[in-house]
Amino acid sequence: MNDLMQSVTENLIFVLEFLGIVVLMFAVAYGAEKMAKKKSGDTERILSTRKITLIGVFSAIAFILMLLEFPVPFAPAFYELDFSEIPVLVGTFAFGPVAGVMIEFCKILLKLVFKGTSTAFVGDLANFIIGCSFILPASILYVNKKTKKTAVIGSVTGTVCMTVFGTAFNAVYLLPKFAQLYGMPLDAIVGMGTAINPAINSVVTLVIFAVAPLNILKGGSVSVVTMLVYKKLSPILKESHRQAAVHRPAQQ
Repeated sequence: MNDLMQSVTENLIFVLEFLGIVVLMFAVAYGAEKMAKKKSGDTERILSTRKITLIGVFSAIAFILMLLEFPVPFAPAFYELDFSEIPVLVGTFAFGPVAGVMIEFCKILLKLVFKGTSTAFVGDLANFIIGCSFILPASILYVNKKTKKTAVIGSVTGTVCMTVFGTAFNAVYLLPKFAQLYGMPLDAIVGMGTAINPAINSVVTLVIFAVAPLNILKGGSVSVVTMLVYKKLSPILKESHRQAAVHRPAQQ
């Protein structure tokens, strides 16, 4: 009975920590976008009806891509590569940091509703917060100066931030939390890495040789594809935005 209560308490604390991180990500995105709009004199609402509709579309695409996971040869099986950040980054560049965090969050919600969790929610938190560590730096730079050069710089900056933060966050919080909630010793998790790469013999070497390369690969590939896709989608999204702006006064 005591073990059950302890398990419930630990999971409740983790859920509250998860929600706290979600609120923090939204606060950072909102503050950054609000400052950028004030600086540029943009009076458009951060979340219009049109934006919310498109956020739903991009979230659904991101969710579908999230289901298509690919193993990588240098990391244990629980670290897989997916390209769900492509629609997230495209949506972030198109609609702003708040929209990006919303797409990231809705993607995770859809995954939990339709697929559930196999990592005691730790993997879901990791996907959300590490995804935000990628899109937020990129979008904060881009929202202040919307040029192709800034988009490239933002994507590179986002990849670096995701790699550094994701590596450290895995070592300090995610792997120990997963071991605690899932009931798997850290040594066993490290051992899965050792089986792939003999140089992995601790949590530190696990994140250096598995997590860091995975984040670099993901950030780089997502950035390249986003640059190619966004160039084609941007005129369509901007035209849709202009039409919405033209028709808005007539609806008032």
